[in-house]
Amino acid sequence: MYTSTFTFKKKQYDDAFYALDDQIISLAKSIPGYLGEETWENATTGQVSNVYYWDSLESLQSLINNPIHQQAKAAQAKWLDGYQVIVAEVLRTYGDGNLPHPCVKVVPHAAN
Repeated sequence: MYTSTFTFKKKQYDDAFYALDDQIISLAKSIPGYLGEETWENATTGQVSNVYYWDSLESLQSLINNPIHQQAKAAQAKWLDGYQVIVAEVLRTYGDGNLPHPCVKVVPHAAN
């Protein structure tokens, strides 16, 4: 499993942003291998992190290479005051099973 974490600071959003964001969300969810996502906001810094979960790098690459995603990337400076993307391989996931999470769909590993 892989994650792509998109951390950013907001500027002013407009109708074009919301329309493009809705398209990207629908696109991501339609790609085989998309497992889910989470969003976190740091109240102190105002930064937002969207963590997307993928079953393969190929699935993630399908989103990255899509023209809709490329359009958003090219226009990001209009709506964002900086961003960072981190792609990571998930080595292990575990928990008690009581917390809804995209990783729960994946066969859990034992804690080491």
